[in-house]
Parts: sequence; structure tokens; C-alpha cells
Amino acid sequence: MENSHSASYAAAGVDIEAGYKGVKLMSQHVARTVIPGMVSDLGGFGGLFEPDLTGMSEPVLVSGTDGVGTKQRIAQLLDKHDTVGIDCVAMCVNDIICCGAKPLFFLDYIAIGKNIPEKVATLVSGVAEGCVQAGCALIGGETAEHPGTMAPEDYDLAGFSVGIVDKAKVLDHNTMKAGDVILALPSSGIHSNGYSLVRKVFDVERADLGMYSAELGQTLGEALLTPTRIYVKPMLRCMEAVRVKGVSHITGGGFYENLPRCLPEHLSAKIDKAAIQTPAIFRLLQSQGGIPERDMFNTYNMGVGMTVIVSKEDADRALSSLSAENCSAYVIGEITEGGERVNLC
Repeated sequence: MENSHSASYAAAGVDIEAGYKGVKLMSQHVARTVIPGMVSDLGGFGGLFEPDLTGMSEPVLVSGTDGVGTKQRIAQLLDKHDTVGIDCVAMCVNDIICCGAKPLFFLDYIAIGKNIPEKVATLVSGVAEGCVQAGCALIGGETAEHPGTMAPEDYDLAGFSVGIVDKAKVLDHNTMKAGDVILALPSSGIHSNGYSLVRKVFDVERADLGMYSAELGQTLGEALLTPTRIYVKPMLRCMEAVRVKGVSHITGGGFYENLPRCLPEHLSAKIDKAAIQTPAIFRLLQSQGGIPERDMFNTYNMGVGMTVIVSKEDADRALSSLSAENCSAYVIGEITEGGERVNLC
């Protein structure tokens, strides 16, 4: 910004001009996310969005917030910062879609040890890509330089999203019954949970993350940095095609914590472990870390990033609608009466 400079603040470690340069550099990425309803440009005190309420009798706003967590340490070690923004968006919008809501907009927050404009713009490029995949607008954000409290190369990326759904279309778990089918939407890998354990098992601070692994078909670093899959578009199409009774985003806590969140108290989820298509990175993690199977299913998605519950009669139509959005979902179980809330057999 013209004529804005503080030598005293710069001496304390905060470069105001670097912040302004970062905004200029990220603008090209933000432009990719423009959708109808986006009112404001970057740089204002608030991001403005005018939602289209056509056809909604009782519009309900749904919000979600999250960060990337310690996965971003892998990005820092590899000096590759253009994908963790996708993770940040995914962790928010994948939660929102579990309510049946369409994400409208997203805002990010980057705390960084030293504001290098090109690095910040690269981080935002990933956020913008995540927004494009989710069909929402990136309408604002904040970059905060934290000299003395963070190492110069460190950063923490977080954000939040707001979506909307007509109240009549909020997913009603009470329609669920025994015999309903549980569909698995494949994950792209570990996604963004359990990375404190991942970093310990693979000793990432000393490991050669760039070494090719025949077992993984890629380097360990590439496998660990694979961005979280965003399920918004496949799920919106599925919810148009059939009556969806429940959706669970399989994040921290794995199957045992996340599946029950969409189940009525009297019902349980029976999962066929043999049906689950588990990527090699999980097998390598489990074997190298000596991690018990239950702990794996209680920490990681094990190849299932999201589960969808529909009636048996609607299963084929649901699978076809997901496939039309390049999501090769498949059946992994059914809803049962009573018993353990989650039964992996």
C-alpha cells in the first residue's frame, strides 16, 4: 500500500510491505474462486457474499472450521507449500456437506514466522484450488507475521467455511433403519489426521522423504503430503439422486468416533473389514509402527474418507451418481439394531 511503512515495526521483525506484496501475488489465485454471490474484493475489513435463496423456504447457515494440523510439517520439510491449502479447505467443507449443506465461501488464516510473499501466495494457491474443487468462493483471509514466537520457516494454516441448506433438506438421521446400506467414498490417503503419530513412526525429521518406495509407488514424502479429497460435488449430486440418511466425514477418531455421529442411539454400523480398499501407506504405517489394528481404525480413515448411508433400494442409484462425479464408491456394510455402535468384522 502506497506510503505505508514503519521502520520501527520492521526492526521488530514485521514487514508490512511484504504483507501488501503477498496480497498482490495471491490475487490471481483468489480470482479462480469467483462464483455468483461474491460481492467484495480482497483488502476490505470483511468479506461480503450475497447468497441465492431462490427456492428455499427456510435457509439455514452451516459453518465449519479446522486447520491442517501437523501435516504441514511435512510440507515445510519438503519445501512444498501448494497443497496444504487444499487440506485446509477439505477439512471444513467435508464437515459442512455432512449436514446436507452446500459450501458458499471460505476464509483462511495464516500465522507465519517470517512473511515471505511468494511463500504465502503459494499457500493461498492451495486454498484457492480447494475452493475450486468445493465450488465455493475465497472471499478473504488474514496473514499474521509472528517473529520471535515462531521460527522463520514455520507457519500454521487454518480457516473456516459457511454453507447453506434449506431446513427441510437437512439430513434427518431419524429416517435410518436396520438394513440400510453403508457406502464408502475412497480417501486419497491419510488426509489430515493423526500426523503426530505419522511423524513419530516415520521419524520424518531425519527420514529421506524424497526416496522412492516401491511399496507406495511414489516417495514417502509424496504419499504423506497427498491432499485430502474434497467430497462436496459428488455428495451434492448424490443427495439430488437419492434420499441420503446419514453422512460421516472420517477424520480424527477414525471409524469408532465418526460413524456414530450420524447414527440414532438404537442403531449400529456393521462394517465388513475385508471390503475396505486400504491404500499401501496405511499398511506401511501400521507395520513400521507396530500399531494395533483397532488403533489404526480409531485414528485413521483406512482408505474411507466419507461414509454415506442410504436405503438398500437406493444403493445402486447412489453409487451411480457418485461415479458420475469420478468418485468410485462401494458398499462396506449395513445398519443393524443394537450391539456395539461400530462393529468391524
